[in-house]
Amino acid sequence: MPEILLATHNAGKLRELQALTVDTPLVWRTLLEFPDLPEAEEYGATFADNARIKALFYATRTGLPTLADDSGLEVDALGGAPGVHSARYAGRQRDDAANNRKLVAALATVPLPLRTARFRCAMAFVEGTTVVLETTGTFEGLIVDTPRGTHGFGYDPHFFVPETGCTSAELPPAEKNTRSHRGAALRTMLGELAALYRARGTWP
Repeated sequence: MPEILLATHNAGKLRELQALTVDTPLVWRTLLEFPDLPEAEEYGATFADNARIKALFYATRTGLPTLADDSGLEVDALGGAPGVHSARYAGRQRDDAANNRKLVAALATVPLPLRTARFRCAMAFVEGTTVVLETTGTFEGLIVDTPRGTHGFGYDPHFFVPETGCTSAELPPAEKNTRSHRGAALRTMLGELAALYRARGTWP
């Protein structure tokens, strides 16, 4: 049965990926099994670049086919920022509170209707040193000043989804996964993985 490494050290992202892949017939491995591996340096100019960089980094070091993603928030009024710098927008890696404070401050003079934004996700599946599959997904919303909700992570408490009347952090995890950028990218990826393994005669 094919084994695939889910290549992320982000606990929130790993929970989402595991929830989305739980019903698949593949064997999913995680970086928790490789505690001595360093974290891949994300130096790409785009989310797709970083997804490839991470997938290649961990595939070559573990010998496992590897699925990696890079994702972040793009705010139109900020020229697409924080973009690929989403996790370290305030300077320190994954300081969600500081990132959100900086985001709200940057939008202080921008009225709500102009605070359009999206989460964007790029995924890459690598075998050895070859990028085999790539997918993307987006999740549209608005940025609000006051955080709401306890689900999710990162910018979710400030990301308002108009058609639901909720922030991303207020959505039940299962509903968020049906709407989210990561969910969209992963559903497409899983379909492509199934087709790939069926063509090889190794789909369980």
